[in-house]
Amino acid sequence: MALSTSFSRPPITSSNSICSSQPLSFLNKPSTDIYHNYAVGFQTAYRPLLVSCCSNNGAPSLDPTNFRQQQVSSMPRPPLGVTMNDNSSSMQKPSYKWRRVLLKVSGEALAGDQLQNIDPKVTMAIAREVASVTRLGIEVAIVVGGGNIFRGASWAGSSGLERSSADYIGMLATVMNAIFLQATMESIGIPTRVQTAFRMSEVAEPYIRRRAIRHLEKGRVVIFAAGTGNPFFTTDTAAALRSAEINAEVVLKATNVDGVYDDDPKRNPNARLLDTLTYQDVTSKELSVMDMTAITLCQENNIPVVVFNLNKPGNISKAIRGESVGTFIGRSAQT
Repeated sequence: MALSTSFSRPPITSSNSICSSQPLSFLNKPSTDIYHNYAVGFQTAYRPLLVSCCSNNGAPSLDPTNFRQQQVSSMPRPPLGVTMNDNSSSMQKPSYKWRRVLLKVSGEALAGDQLQNIDPKVTMAIAREVASVTRLGIEVAIVVGGGNIFRGASWAGSSGLERSSADYIGMLATVMNAIFLQATMESIGIPTRVQTAFRMSEVAEPYIRRRAIRHLEKGRVVIFAAGTGNPFFTTDTAAALRSAEINAEVVLKATNVDGVYDDDPKRNPNARLLDTLTYQDVTSKELSVMDMTAITLCQENNIPVVVFNLNKPGNISKAIRGESVGTFIGRSAQT
């Protein structure tokens, strides 16, 4: 059935023709005729809308007032009690524990089997696991150490080398590691930027907080090198500082051990791996997880720390996705 409408209105005539055809003739008629003619003219001028329903054998109606009804009726109706949503909005992305993380890679871990300063197999393994999580939309920043090349605290005092100068040499070592890691990541298609704490414009960007955050938002990996740019501070402190600056949700410390033990596992084979710790446990027991400045900075900014083994395949991606791996350090002993 189709809905059709028809409008009926009287023909429009000019006032001059009306006056010329019947000039004041109604004045000579009785008053009842005047009222009759007025009523008939009112009904003619304001004739109601006529609606008729007829069958047109499926032919489309050309009536413009029926266009909206045809559109609505052609849309499929869901069953009773079922709400139809847009497919794009109904598809939910997988949720992860953290969306922006900072990965701390020690220089010793980059050395691998210690036969050379940097093991290309280790850097490639790091790059592939970081690539697997950046494709999921997780933003990753990295702080690298330089102990595989030069450790300032160990060389201070040798041949008159002051601690400040030794630390600056160690900062240069972290830049070397960062450039090597950047080249490895870009070789497998990961856009990567290196930012240094002091200016080395020919080889890397200077550290600018807002630029670093913008790189992360665009899906790029940012490698922070040269520590904090100041002597007497470790790269662990640099990791805690950069994490607080870029609003990272966690510090992931990749080492050569499975996590934090209640004793040195090299000396005590019965040492027990601790799954969770609090900041107070680390400071009170003087556990060699991070230096006190770094762990205090994480505690003040409520940034959890996860310590895990870099050498086990899949650990980096598990830690970045927030899965249980290694030792979790936070405000409470619960993950």
